[in-house]
Amino acid sequence: MFPGVLYALLAGFLGAVASSSAKLSLGTDYLKGVCETGLRTWGEQRRFATQSDTSACDWLHIPLRLLCGGLLFTCNAVMWTFLSKALKSSCSSTRTTVTTAASNLISSAFLGQLIFGETHVALWWVGISLTLSGLLVLHHTSPNLTHSQTHTEKSQ
Repeated sequence: MFPGVLYALLAGFLGAVASSSAKLSLGTDYLKGVCETGLRTWGEQRRFATQSDTSACDWLHIPLRLLCGGLLFTCNAVMWTFLSKALKSSCSSTRTTVTTAASNLISSAFLGQLIFGETHVALWWVGISLTLSGLLVLHHTSPNLTHSQTHTEKSQ
């Protein structure tokens, strides 16, 4: 049972990484801005910041976007692999789905804050708490439903 939970947690995390990669690869100018900020900061440390230093970002963001697009497809493929392994080693597909969804929601929140500097208002946290509470209820009630259904089918 424990490997199934671990696989489900990893699948949720990889789904969040894939969606962050999609946002980076398809976002308007986020990678270009990060490149310019990085070169400016690096140039200040080296004491030779010029205007032409940031001109490399005019073309560098394109390979970075392609790299993020490749990361998107790779993370999705590995995520589906882990989800399949989680479903295979778990006693309940509901538990696996609920665990993956909870992991994805939490990971998306932290990755959004870490990568994009997103801040979430209190109402967002209330909503996510209610969602996770509902997922927790489903997580704890699903084996009993499965067990009672199996017991009813055996007695007939």
